[in-house]
Amino acid sequence: MNLIKAFVVGGLLCAIGQVLMDRTKLMTARIMVVFLVAGAILTALGIYEPIVEFAGAGATVPIIGFGYALAKGAMDEVAKEGYMGILTGGIKATAAGITAAITFGYFAALLSNPKSK
Repeated sequence: MNLIKAFVVGGLLCAIGQVLMDRTKLMTARIMVVFLVAGAILTALGIYEPIVEFAGAGATVPIIGFGYALAKGAMDEVAKEGYMGILTGGIKATAAGITAAITFGYFAALLSNPKSK
C-alpha cells in the first residue's frame, strides 16, 4: 500500500509540474524554483509534513521534497542550536543527497561517451 501512496502522490506532484510547463510560459528552471520554494513554505506552515508522512518517498523525492528537507533541517537545527541553525540546518539535512548526486553524476560522466552536437 505504501508503494501505491508514493506513486499516486509523486505522480500528482509531477503532473502539476507538467501542467505548469504545458499551460504557462514558465521555463522549467522557474518551475523547479517554484516547487522548491513551495516545499519550504508548506513545511514552514506545517502543511507538507502530513503529506510526507502519508506518501513517504512520493513526497520527498521530487524537487518539492528538497525544499521540504531544507526547511525541515533549518527548523530542527534552530530548535537545537538557536539562530545559527538557520545557516547550517538546511545544509546538514541535505548534505548526503547532494553528495550522492555529485558522486553519481561524476561516475555517469566517466562511464558515458559524450558526443558533441
